[in-house]
Amino acid sequence: MTKKDQQLLNRLADAARKGGISRRSFMHYSLAAGMTATGATGLWTTQAAAAPQKGGTFRWGIHDGNTGDTHDPGTYLTRTMIFLAHTHRSYLTMINGDGSLGGDLATSWEGSAEASQWTFKLNENASFHSGKKLTATDVIASLNHHRGEDSTSAAKALLADVTDISADGDYTVVVKLSGGNADFPWLMTDYHLAICPANDDGTIDWKSGDGSGPYKIDSGEFGVQFSLSRHDGWHGEGAYFDAVEIITLNDPNARQTALVTGDVDAVSLIELKTMALMSRNPNVTVHNIPSAGAITMPMLTDIAPFDNVDVRNALKLAIDRDEIIEKIAFGAATKGNDFHHSPAQPYWPEDIPQREYDPDQAKSLLKKAGHEGLEISISVADSVYAGAVDMCVLYAEQAKKAGINMKVVREPNDGYYSDVWLKKPFCAVSWGARPTPDVMYTLAYKDDAAWNESRWQNADFNKLLLQAKAELDDTRRGEMYRDMAMLARNDGGTVIPFFNNFVYANRSNVGTPEALAASWECDGARAASRWWFTG
Repeated sequence: MTKKDQQLLNRLADAARKGGISRRSFMHYSLAAGMTATGATGLWTTQAAAAPQKGGTFRWGIHDGNTGDTHDPGTYLTRTMIFLAHTHRSYLTMINGDGSLGGDLATSWEGSAEASQWTFKLNENASFHSGKKLTATDVIASLNHHRGEDSTSAAKALLADVTDISADGDYTVVVKLSGGNADFPWLMTDYHLAICPANDDGTIDWKSGDGSGPYKIDSGEFGVQFSLSRHDGWHGEGAYFDAVEIITLNDPNARQTALVTGDVDAVSLIELKTMALMSRNPNVTVHNIPSAGAITMPMLTDIAPFDNVDVRNALKLAIDRDEIIEKIAFGAATKGNDFHHSPAQPYWPEDIPQREYDPDQAKSLLKKAGHEGLEISISVADSVYAGAVDMCVLYAEQAKKAGINMKVVREPNDGYYSDVWLKKPFCAVSWGARPTPDVMYTLAYKDDAAWNESRWQNADFNKLLLQAKAELDDTRRGEMYRDMAMLARNDGGTVIPFFNNFVYANRSNVGTPEALAASWECDGARAASRWWFTG
């Protein structure tokens, strides 16, 4: 069976669970995908019996939230902000459970021959929680919120090539680009690009928390808890729960205890060292999903000693990724190679040699750079990743063999991404998955990106990034991404220990689709609208 056929079967199974397809149609398409009549009948019986039921309050413990979080889409950063956004707001497109691109507010999209113009048709049934109809005006204002010289949005770099956004009637949006971008519909899944109500002056009303997502906010406080109820005007599928409680639980012990005792129905992250034990609990279901999410360790390349490429490469050689994956990730990870392009993304350059632990070579590079006996600090917090502090302590021990004295600074969870990331010279960071290498490189490596976390500047890289966006030949595009990966690996300022699996859990009475999206934890951050109670 081909991957395409398997994806079709996954969609059919999901449709059967949701009651969105007849038995006749299910059998027809299952046979077309290569299943036998007996197998298709069995799959229909199993999945149709598991059709979601509406009702109940879904209590969701999230591992990353701060009191300084806001409803401004341009500032979205923590998991609480991201998960809340996917619960109470909508996007033009979304990533399906099988990794394919699907529509949210957009019912269809079409690009010009050179991919420099994209037309999005909007769902005419969509409305905001305030009762206002959602139209092209709201989409235009929401996208423009991230554009312009005065914009401080982290998504500004994603829309840098947009030259014009206009309406063609109330429910069609036309986006013109300065050059071709074959990935543009994928960019619309970025969690910053939530659609908010437009004000009369062309700005957006983000402060009220109004949205057009499956649930509306009834009350809440960032860093603490939000209470939401089903939006009767929701334009999409799902939204099976009557209500949703999003609870910030930064402490890992408190989070897991709440799940085990039944005080919450799902958590966004579990401790990897207890993963096996949790899996044996009959009341808990653990999900271990390979993803393009990554743990990175960016160095500010415009600050000594990280402005020296030999120092940067020495630190990349002074980390034993295999030991860290074994002892910290407990095997739930894919080995990194110091460029932010995951095997879970297209155009994976599998022929690039894997960088291995080599403290002797690291020591040699430090001597060449005049930094023998290097003394540095690395900042980290518990909320970055399950075992993040232990990971940095282990890295520091490994680096001693290269003559590096690395001090591990344990930072507060609250405010980590506002006070440490992009500010401290060397730190640990958790990145969510992005669907394509272009999205990742545009966000975190482009010279003028707000989230260029190592402040790395490389003219050759930026030239290739621009060329690859408009390249419609897949082979040539893949070659460009390989060249970019090599530049990031050998000159960039980021150590990448591994691409982490998303490991989260729910109570056994929570039903989930067969295919879970790998774009974020908890089914692409859409557990509230895609999951249900089984009893």
